[in-house]
Amino acid sequence: MGKIIAVTNQKGGVGKTTTAVNLASCIGVAEKNSLLIDIDPQANATSGLGLNTKNIEKTIYEVLIEDFDINEVILDTEISFLKVVPSGIQLVGAELEMVNLESREQLLKNKLSNLNEKFEYIIIDCPPSLGLLTINSLTVANSVIIPIQCEYYALEGLSNLMNSIQLVQKYFNPQLEIEGILLTMYDQRLNLSKQVLEEVKSFFQNKVFNTCIHRNVRLGEAPSYGKPIILFDAVSTGCENYMSLAREILE
Repeated sequence: MGKIIAVTNQKGGVGKTTTAVNLASCIGVAEKNSLLIDIDPQANATSGLGLNTKNIEKTIYEVLIEDFDINEVILDTEISFLKVVPSGIQLVGAELEMVNLESREQLLKNKLSNLNEKFEYIIIDCPPSLGLLTINSLTVANSVIIPIQCEYYALEGLSNLMNSIQLVQKYFNPQLEIEGILLTMYDQRLNLSKQVLEEVKSFFQNKVFNTCIHRNVRLGEAPSYGKPIILFDAVSTGCENYMSLAREILE
């Protein structure tokens, strides 16, 4: 199995799904065999790749709760080197159903061990919470990307996330690393963006990506067309930013 990267932050609206979809797409365009796993009940990563969640018969829910083979639910995308394990609304109640299951924190890890295809990169879009779905993602991941919005409350709640990561490292996945902190919605015209960047760099130092994701209208429009930014507007700032992030990961 290739490198598994979880994209997580328990705060919503920080660009987590945007990052998961566009990073996976840019890696796929670089002709690396990639898989995006949408484990967020909102299923925004699934629809962001142009899939209609109402027409999908089997999702990650069936894999985790009903013991389906993960290979049966993998779907193609418009990018030939990128496949997706979709999510759906059924996942909303999954954490309650997982509570009584054996080895509940390692369900996803066990399922991924059955993958038929050799993927070089697996990106997991986690829910905006620190529940069992996120714990499962961190347990199987090699590393984690934490998107942080360039706003006043950026670091609020981050200590809870770091505590969760440390607990997963201690009990389930000692090899889990921080791939990097990603600054999103960066606006170089605003002093606030620069201050948040400085604060995050002083706290996390070399764990902060060189790439920042700038505020970009085209990046916000792309999901409504069911396309990653590289297929929607390849010359936009947003596409440039995510290609730069993909290069950092691939290097």
